Amino acid sequence: MRPPNLPLDAVTALPLVYRATIPEAYRDVMDHMNVRWYLALFDDAGIDLFENIGITEAYFKANQTGTMDLEHHIHYLAEVRIGDAVSIYARILGFTPKRLHYMLFMVNETRSRLAATLEVMNTHVDMTTRRTAPYADPIAEAISAMLADHQRLDWAAPVCGVMRP
Repeated sequence: MRPPNLPLDAVTALPLVYRATIPEAYRDVMDHMNVRWYLALFDDAGIDLFENIGITEAYFKANQTGTMDLEHHIHYLAEVRIGDAVSIYARILGFTPKRLHYMLFMVNETRSRLAATLEVMNTHVDMTTRRTAPYADPIAEAISAMLADHQRLDWAAPVCGVMRP
């Protein structure tokens, strides 16, 4: 898979969902951020994305629901070093009543580079049966609105090509 040739201004026009500075604890023997921390940062960003569309802990409790990731694809593009500031932006790629296909873009603000992308297939779950279930109408409407905005973008998301909702 070739690295995406995306201008940073296209990525940074997406909704910003997370920002962090890489701590010393993330250093590995190669003197950069260890790969395990990319997923941790993307996970934190995913929580913020979900909260932006109403999928909150209160929503989960009130509806006895949850979400679960079904598949991930991380594309590492540029080194992230200790002390670098990163920001993560979100794009909705697809949506069904029970599934959400989205992508997160990690930008290394310190070095002005796209550092990594994460493509995710996530499902909504009824926690009483532990089976997939439709999103509540307000959530589905919020996802649909964000998806419509993202479908109007003039650039294709650099997807892996195997995930579909």
